[in-house]
Amino acid sequence: MMDSIKLALLYTAFAIIATFCNIVAQDISSYIYVGNFYIFISIFIGTGVGLVVKYVLDKKYIFKYKTQNTKHDGKVFMLYTIMGIFTTIIFWGFEFGFHAAFGTKEMRYVGGIIGLMIGYICKYYLDKHFVFRKVEA
Repeated sequence: MMDSIKLALLYTAFAIIATFCNIVAQDISSYIYVGNFYIFISIFIGTGVGLVVKYVLDKKYIFKYKTQNTKHDGKVFMLYTIMGIFTTIIFWGFEFGFHAAFGTKEMRYVGGIIGLMIGYICKYYLDKHFVFRKVEA
């Protein structure tokens, strides 16, 4: 029981860290570039930053998964990214939805945070069953 509580708290902490990195990357991006499609570009950049941060933390601390080599790590990251497509749709749906409904950067970020929270819960189960599986020798 304690292990599952510790795992849930650790996963939550990492989701918060990745969410923070995502939002900061979006904010920096939207300060650097304010031209056409700047909102989409900032969300895309934030998503990429959050994805990499979450992958590194999940692989090492949540699933304690060791890749065999760089090529294997690339394959695992690709699978992790593919599993993230579904959850990214949830995240982007909330973020763009809040932007359309409220029209402010702050509310767009609130939508993004809600979408990320829902998405990360789904992502844990997808990753556990499809990405970080223990291979029997």
